[in-house]
Amino acid sequence: MKLVKNENNKPLKETISDKEAEEAFIKILKWIGEDPGREGLIETPKRVTKAFKEYFKGYKEDPISILSKTFGDVNGYDDMVIQKNISVQSHCEHHMAPIIGVAHVAYIPNERVVGLSKLARVVEVYSKRLQTQERLTMQIGNSLMEALKPKGVAVSIDSTHQCMTMRGIKKEQATTVTNYYLGQFKEDLSYQNRYLRFISK
Repeated sequence: MKLVKNENNKPLKETISDKEAEEAFIKILKWIGEDPGREGLIETPKRVTKAFKEYFKGYKEDPISILSKTFGDVNGYDDMVIQKNISVQSHCEHHMAPIIGVAHVAYIPNERVVGLSKLARVVEVYSKRLQTQERLTMQIGNSLMEALKPKGVAVSIDSTHQCMTMRGIKKEQATTVTNYYLGQFKEDLSYQNRYLRFISK
């Protein structure tokens, strides 16, 4: 077992083994009234453990290192770069229910740009953690600002939260929109308005 750290670089408890996780899921199956020994459920704890590794792989990835390689040969390009409709699949930290939606990310380069796939990867890293949509939106924006030192950053997320569509209030058509602006996007409404027009097309 090894010691792991959270995103604030503070040590957490020792990691839990796959076997311990599988045993926990067996208990949950019993708790809901199921028989974990029946044919259809024998492999379920192992499958769920494997799935959880995929759902929450973002804890083991560093978004700043993803953004570390930039390019300066852009012939002076200094207008906004926008990547629209980046798929978001996350889980809310309150009920561990899925959050499904799209993210739009923009930044204004400061002499250097980053590979386009890296923007989507940063969204993916933070999405693959237990989240609130508000924090997810801010984490994406703050990491871009920290790593790229751009003139401005804008992030928007539009998503459905299954913690309120499948349970609780059960409003199936409700979506949640969050926006976060830094630098020129926050200070100059003309940039913000252009960005909003582009992502609404």
